[in-house]
Amino acid sequence: MSFLESTVSMNLLAPLNQLGYGVTGLNLSTALTKAGHTVALFPIGNIDVPDNYGELIRPMMANSRFPDFNAPSIRLWHQHDMSQFVGRGAKIGFPIFELETFTDLELHHLSHCDYWFVCSQWAKDILVKNVGEHLKSDDIASRVYIIPLGVDREIFRENISHRKETIFFNAGKWERRKGHDVLVTAFNEAFEEDDDVELWMLCDNPFYPEEENFKWERLYRSSKLGDKIRVIPRQKTQLDVYNIMVQTDCGVFPSRAEGWNLELLEMMSCGKNVIATNYSAHTEFCNDENCHLVDVPEELEEAQDGRWFRGQGKWASIGKDQVSQIAEHMRTVHQLKQKDDLKINQAGIDTSKEYTWANAANHMVAALNEINEKQNDSHT
Repeated sequence: MSFLESTVSMNLLAPLNQLGYGVTGLNLSTALTKAGHTVALFPIGNIDVPDNYGELIRPMMANSRFPDFNAPSIRLWHQHDMSQFVGRGAKIGFPIFELETFTDLELHHLSHCDYWFVCSQWAKDILVKNVGEHLKSDDIASRVYIIPLGVDREIFRENISHRKETIFFNAGKWERRKGHDVLVTAFNEAFEEDDDVELWMLCDNPFYPEEENFKWERLYRSSKLGDKIRVIPRQKTQLDVYNIMVQTDCGVFPSRAEGWNLELLEMMSCGKNVIATNYSAHTEFCNDENCHLVDVPEELEEAQDGRWFRGQGKWASIGKDQVSQIAEHMRTVHQLKQKDDLKINQAGIDTSKEYTWANAANHMVAALNEINEKQNDSHT
């Protein structure tokens, strides 16, 4: 796919906040605007962004008063809600999903789209298979475009921690999907009280009642090494997150499934060592050169967490073998730190340079140019 020089117009429906979809909507829309493209922005939900983004967001929202109704309409949102688009242009769904199948409701909404954007080859394979079977079509792959997400390299810069202890790090919503139930087990298996280690958890789930968040915190703080675990509240800005990340040595992400895993890429961008499961969307940028990979069984298990996931799909199985792998990787990182031989993750830094928001915008523009050509050809 070539990146064409021409500018494009689009109607973008996306959340703008400090959560997963919102961070993507904010950074992608501003990258497109900085590159000179015309974005008519239709926010989904409440806007919650840092003050310094106001100058870029206001013109995009002003464009939504007089949108180009013939321009493509992109909906960056959950796959179960693809009903609303803007204008007569191509309807493009951009879901970020974690499981390898879709529910009947999700398929019904996804089938409403003319084209689809996804952020990884893993996601494209899943969408092509499931939507293709649903629509009984073998022409889905040509209508699916990979738009890899990005990292803000101006914020997440390489930096080495000079603290004497080895600090492990995890960030994200408290969830079984993210492997938070096994991370605490692996940390306690890897180390003893006299080991100079800490585990920092930048975790909070705003969709949980307060008691549910406290339950996760208690799980960690009541464990054998609870006095070595620090639970950090949600931060307001990406710079706040960076200021915590740079003090750490290694990110640990034992996820059963991910739609992208932005925090993992941000840790790479900071030059930190990372540990992650070898499954789902982050395999788009994780490999055995830039990451300590945790092998998972080929056979997936039913996705169950008693709240968000109730068997509507499958995800990676994380058992005793995976816990042992995570613990071993953590011990290796700690031993290197104690020997003053823990190197900056240069391979991770190099990878992050390929996955910037500007690059994501370039991929989207190239896809839109191709879609516009297809639309024009179909009308001649």
